[in-house]
Amino acid sequence: MKYGEKEITRFDPKKDLEIWPNRHKKDYLIKITLPEFACLCPRSGYPDFATIYLEYIPDKWVVELKAVKLYINSFMQRHISHEDSANEIYDTLNEKLSPKWMKIVADFNPRGNVHTVIEIDSDKIKR
Repeated sequence: MKYGEKEITRFDPKKDLEIWPNRHKKDYLIKITLPEFACLCPRSGYPDFATIYLEYIPDKWVVELKAVKLYINSFMQRHISHEDSANEIYDTLNEKLSPKWMKIVADFNPRGNVHTVIEIDSDKIKR
């Protein structure tokens, strides 16, 4: 196994998803595009590919970009649905960062004439 595969395989978001203090008091929007998301269909095992769009207004914390990359890449060998992967990403980042606002859009490539987009927006979630 090569070093990148080891990093991805062993990545644990609870301990490895590095966050940094937000040093700015004003509100500002961070936008991150992750165009190479991949996971495996839990039913067929076929690969699914997506672009993940992350937007958030930080409060006390920001996420380190390499950590986000490793976290997203850690899905590559997992059997997980579109809905579950988008919700897991949202829940993990929301728990770690506690942002003022956050939105995740998982735009999956069409497969079998089906195009799926999962959107989770903290303003639209009923608590």
